[in-house]
Amino acid sequence: MTLNNCYHCGIDCGRTPIEFNDKYFCCNGCKTVYEILNVNELTCYYDLETSPGTIPKDIKGKYNYLDNKDIIEKLLEFNDTETSVVEFYIPSIHCSSCIWVLENLSKLNEGVTTSMVNFPKKLLRITFKNKRTNLKELVELITSIGYEPYISLEDADSKNKNVDKTLIYQVSIAAFAFGNIMLLSFPEYFEVDEFWLEKYKHLFRLLMFTMAIPVVFYSAKDYFISAYKGLRHKLLNIDVPIALGISVLFIRSTIEILLDIGSGFFDSLAGLIFFLLLGKFFQQKTYNFLSFERDYKSYFPIAVTLILNNKETSVQVKDIKKGDRLLIRNEELIPVDGILINGNAAIDYSFVTGESIPVMKQSGDKLFAGGKQTSGAIEMEVISSISQSYLTQLWSNDIFNKSEDFTIKNITDRISKYFTVAILLIAMFAGVFWYFYNASMAFNVVTAVLIIACPCALALSAPFAFGNILRIFGYKKFYLKNAETIENISKVDTIIFDKTGTITSNNKTNIDYKGTELTNEEKTGLKSVLRASNHPLSRSLYELINEDAIAEKPSEFKEILGKGIVATINDMNFKLGSSSFVEAKTINANETSIYIKINDEYKGFYIFKNSYREGLKEVFNKLSKHYKLIILSGDNEGEQPYLEKLLPANIQYQFNQKPENKLEFIKNLQEKGERVMMIGDGLNDAGALAQSNVGISISEDVNVFSPACDAILDAKLFNKLPKFLTLSNKTIKIIKASFVLSLCYNVIGMYFALNGLLTPVVAAILMPLSSISIVVFVTILTNWVSKKI
Repeated sequence: MTLNNCYHCGIDCGRTPIEFNDKYFCCNGCKTVYEILNVNELTCYYDLETSPGTIPKDIKGKYNYLDNKDIIEKLLEFNDTETSVVEFYIPSIHCSSCIWVLENLSKLNEGVTTSMVNFPKKLLRITFKNKRTNLKELVELITSIGYEPYISLEDADSKNKNVDKTLIYQVSIAAFAFGNIMLLSFPEYFEVDEFWLEKYKHLFRLLMFTMAIPVVFYSAKDYFISAYKGLRHKLLNIDVPIALGISVLFIRSTIEILLDIGSGFFDSLAGLIFFLLLGKFFQQKTYNFLSFERDYKSYFPIAVTLILNNKETSVQVKDIKKGDRLLIRNEELIPVDGILINGNAAIDYSFVTGESIPVMKQSGDKLFAGGKQTSGAIEMEVISSISQSYLTQLWSNDIFNKSEDFTIKNITDRISKYFTVAILLIAMFAGVFWYFYNASMAFNVVTAVLIIACPCALALSAPFAFGNILRIFGYKKFYLKNAETIENISKVDTIIFDKTGTITSNNKTNIDYKGTELTNEEKTGLKSVLRASNHPLSRSLYELINEDAIAEKPSEFKEILGKGIVATINDMNFKLGSSSFVEAKTINANETSIYIKINDEYKGFYIFKNSYREGLKEVFNKLSKHYKLIILSGDNEGEQPYLEKLLPANIQYQFNQKPENKLEFIKNLQEKGERVMMIGDGLNDAGALAQSNVGISISEDVNVFSPACDAILDAKLFNKLPKFLTLSNKTIKIIKASFVLSLCYNVIGMYFALNGLLTPVVAAILMPLSSISIVVFVTILTNWVSKKI
């Protein structure tokens, strides 16, 4: 007895069947996977997709090379001995069930912490615990359930993944067919009565039919798959009417050619698919744009301190070279892989792994890009240059993503749901009417309605609008995490500003000292402590102290956010921060100050006279007309009287707020139904940025970028903030206007269809025209409104 179909893999390999739970399996591998899924209550895997991948016949011993430490090191992106991160290219990822299974690997292997799928690029990113599993076990697991990764040691050396070029092939085939079918259709359009054209008319039609086949069954296959998956899950996504329109176009055109009724609509069919795929291709390019892979010409607003000839200079991350020596301050992000030279390294790799427990490192240990130093300043030597796409990939990590219920894609799908129902009803009523009025026209009218109603323009508007506006924002040094951020900005009604480092400029602060004069040794020690801190006030004071000598690194360093710093260096104990933190008498509660205590002896305090950003008054005046504005600061209320005179009267002020207070304040506003945007410096504000609906980090010339933010704004362009917000709002309006325009095309087309006037030439003009005009419409309008920035 042989098995016809294995319950797990769905193939007949000719083996003797293995029976389990009244089901038959072709091998122990399939049976084992079923048992794992069954135990973990994941058997709905079989309901989602009958055959999610291809099961290799024999994987035993195939991946023994993954026991080799040198090979493992080349494949892993991250490894701190406790946790590792690896990314695989999985060619067989093709649908929602694939994503579902692969993102539930933690239920199949307890060593897996997280697994995330990048569907457009067919990449699987796995974070796992080294003590519970290893790379070989993981590869064997995902291979056994039908998703064999493409592993090439040549790729491991170059760190390059194979690029899936399927979409390029699909677009190319559709473009070739569209151009040629249009040429072959011209005589039919104008009914040219010429001997040779008439003689070879059937050959031309056969050629059009032949070229349409690969366009429908290869180029357009993803729309059929998506529509099928949607219907199986009782969802009417936008691909359902698109697939319906393509099917009807092809079937009716085929019938017309076979029965010698006419030339069909193969030109409109090929054009429709070509423009749809062109929109998808543009959307894929948007993903590439978001990865900041623009020949490294763009300025990614993360800088780092380079130590050269014992002097510290701030440089762009993209200019870092192998062998450079870098200074990483407290709370700064490590932008490149390197070797720790000196300092107390306690690296928070939550940016990479999602776990915030610091990893202790010693001199000579390897440091990975994406870690955040949490215990003073360290120095490291670069062993690999920057990969901006890697940093951005970490920024886009699902760990930091905020769930949003309503997006433009959802709007598109919601419209398409009602749109599909409406079109089917119109087609049905039109068919009934024409059946009784003129039965010979019924088929033509029904099919014409389904053809002309295909919402290709609707599907193109959002990708082109978002792609263009993201390009414009990037050019203007306002970097958004993803396209959804534009939507979220358009829904904001409350904007909260941090004060220090956000509405104040770190480069123009006036500082005075009052108290016991510090010795040169004390100033040198103080500067060494400040050197390790990344707080805006610490950076300003560090620049003020003139002593050139930099003492050895603090043997102890602890920075308590919102309070101050405790450090030990050269047998001197430093405590600096707020008056309450150093247990000193407050001299002037209305001034921003850093109080100093050395060896438990109070010395004095530095007074900071803030210099506010250029255009601050104009920014608040413009924003106050449309938003509720709040200043939420950890500083005291010393400068509130000045701000009340400078800014509009309806501004709310909240001072003496600790980082946790800021987060709770935002959460309370959200519970009242307010949509909050938080604008901060990315350091003390990380929790508030994460809690807000939109978090914007203001970037100076230091590495204060926070993974919790949704956007990064160059500090020099702070005065442009109202225009960026206005442009985001107008982009959403443009997309909605494009929806209306595309529906207008459908109404015009419906007139021709319902009256039985839809000829090939009308379809050939109207359908491409709607797609092209929508693309031109959103591109021109987004460019036009952006000219005001």
